[in-house]
Amino acid sequence: MVKPVVAFGDPVLKTEAQEIDKGYKGLESLINDMWETMYSAEGVGIAAPQVGESIRMFVVDGTPFGEDEDICDGFKRVMINPIIFESSNDHSSMEEGCLSIPGVRESVSRPNEIKVEYFNEDWELKEEHLTGIAARIVQHEYDHLDGILITDHITAVKRRLLHGKLRDIGLGKISVDYRMRLPKGKVR
Repeated sequence: MVKPVVAFGDPVLKTEAQEIDKGYKGLESLINDMWETMYSAEGVGIAAPQVGESIRMFVVDGTPFGEDEDICDGFKRVMINPIIFESSNDHSSMEEGCLSIPGVRESVSRPNEIKVEYFNEDWELKEEHLTGIAARIVQHEYDHLDGILITDHITAVKRRLLHGKLRDIGLGKISVDYRMRLPKGKVR
């Protein structure tokens, strides 16, 4: 089932998500819903807080970048309770967007390489060394689990310049091709 994407301004997006246990009720259904929601919104990743669930889980599919970066070819993962335990000192900046902040794209500096440990949907413990866009996608979604948005990576001056646009997103004054849950609980 396609769920509404939580819009900027909702407190769940600024809350640190909680780890879950293997017996988490409705997990398989939630994972399926998150895939459907992400694909219907044409995203490459979505974190549980973005569908209103404050748990440490996200899904990613970097396949659209597979032609440009080999690591993204077939890079489709469910990451439960992920931990980024190592990141490179070398960083690069790239413009990023977010399904919860439609119409806003900002340059974000991130480490070029990371090592991440997580449980997959079968509760198998995995460890991966990721580079390039795959590393960036995972870091973006991981930020959501800590209540961090792309707007937290920009200067205060830039945030002030975006204030009106961000306010409009929270009020539902946006045009998107997917359903959104606004901060006061309304769905549009």
